[in-house]
Amino acid sequence: MINQINKKWVLAFWEALDKASSSQASSVCSEYCAPDCVWNGPAPIYQQVGPQAMAENFWAPLKASIPDLRRQTHMIFGGASSGRADGGADGRMWVCGTGYLIGQAKGTFLDIPVTEKTLRLRWGEFYRIEGGTIVEAQVLIDFVDWFEQVGLSVLPAPLGIAHVYPAPTGYDGLLIDAQDPDETQKTLSMGRDFIYGALNSFESSDLSSMGMEDFFHQNVKWYGPGGIGACLSLEEFQERHQKPWLVAFPNRKVQDLESLFAEGALLAGSGVAGVKALHTGPFRDTPASGQPIEFSGLDFWLRSGDKFTENWVFVDMVDMFSQMGHDLFKIMREQSVARQEGKR
Repeated sequence: MINQINKKWVLAFWEALDKASSSQASSVCSEYCAPDCVWNGPAPIYQQVGPQAMAENFWAPLKASIPDLRRQTHMIFGGASSGRADGGADGRMWVCGTGYLIGQAKGTFLDIPVTEKTLRLRWGEFYRIEGGTIVEAQVLIDFVDWFEQVGLSVLPAPLGIAHVYPAPTGYDGLLIDAQDPDETQKTLSMGRDFIYGALNSFESSDLSSMGMEDFFHQNVKWYGPGGIGACLSLEEFQERHQKPWLVAFPNRKVQDLESLFAEGALLAGSGVAGVKALHTGPFRDTPASGQPIEFSGLDFWLRSGDKFTENWVFVDMVDMFSQMGHDLFKIMREQSVARQEGKR
């Protein structure tokens, strides 16, 4: 019952945000979020504390930049978290969602230039609900993909396919009604085995040590962040993402997560520093820095039978490359200035 109430709260928050003007964003956030709510946003905004801070530093300027901004929601679901590596259930209640924010920019946001094209911005949002209000959040926008939409390429062309990612295939991702608890438990158990078993079991250069085929369907659709792209089969995933990723970060390990929960056939996980690794190999033309990296990311999975058939992945690429010594926003700004000068 509490999960249903929490989902309605988040849906009402999104609806109010959609209707609000830039100047009204702060009051909306104050209505739905606790005074000391901790909001973990994408780089370069990072963590904000309190509804006024999250509104002033993200929602208000975003809505001022894109006045007709509207939300397309592909998934919403929630549940009790079991995000501890030792198998313990922390029991905290979360609601998550993903989809696209759509609109035409009339002004800049974080110096991202305006384009005449309609923008489709990938978003992922996780909210922890306590006492009937939002007390913690992790929100990511795919900035690298946004840069690409305005014609600025801050990274080499992705090895995966770049395109608009769909809602779950053959499954309604808007889980407004309560779901079968047995199906939910099956999804969560499989997710824990996958995340803390397969993903943490890589040995040297042997991909088979991870047993990905035990969890991913041969035709899995893996929807990665801007700069990496999508892979449309297990073979593509291993060749175009997994191998290059493990060359760069061979000792990466999933940590305790802020959240890991399931509802029905959908699984979700979030972590501000959910994966840690040393950057010991090249990645996207960036040589090894030797630096310890903490990955901020969000994941959504769809289980079909005994395999995951789709995986929507958010990685804060701006934050990740900053730790590797590269400022993607600085590169974006330099490219934007050079393009303007070239038009003169």
